[in-house]
Amino acid sequence: MTENIDAFGQNSIRVKDGEKNIYIDPFQMKETSNDADYILITHDHYDHFSPEDIDKVIGSNTVLVVPEKMEGKTKDIADKFAKVVTVKPGESYEVDGLKFETVAAYNILKPFHPRSSEWVGYILKVGGKRIYIAGDTDATPEAKAVKCDIALVPIGGTYTMDPKKAAGLINEIEPQVAIPVHYGTAVGKPSDGQIFEENVKKP
Repeated sequence: MTENIDAFGQNSIRVKDGEKNIYIDPFQMKETSNDADYILITHDHYDHFSPEDIDKVIGSNTVLVVPEKMEGKTKDIADKFAKVVTVKPGESYEVDGLKFETVAAYNILKPFHPRSSEWVGYILKVGGKRIYIAGDTDATPEAKAVKCDIALVPIGGTYTMDPKKAAGLINEIEPQVAIPVHYGTAVGKPSDGQIFEENVKKP
């Protein structure tokens, strides 16, 4: 079920949909592939919106998807893309054949990701599965309402959920597969993955 998903570090993820490559928040990419059909950005922090890494994956006809309030920050690179699409939380979209939903991504008691910024996570509809890429978020009411088959959730703490809180979210939404991200690099210890696994109940 996960053979079409690659997690590179932080929230840098690639999902393959047949011949199409969907990148989310490319960051610290080790290779220059220039094979992206879509690039989806969750929010504007440097480790999620990295023009340098976007240049490594952008293809000749790439579509860029960003939160609406990021539109101004993309103006310098917009002409590199076939199309730039802006999104808001809690909506459904179809962009050049890619179907996805947006989910609000924000902190509840921390200031790093305010709800008012209208940053997002994405639910991709790929290969008959719903793949939730949460972005930088806490276990919000919107996250707890997600229905998905595969969930990629941040566990690094400080700016997002820690491993136990992320496991609690997974236990509530009950995907078939849970993949921890956003740990072991800028924030969170590599061992957080083990803590997360120990606290996730088998579906």
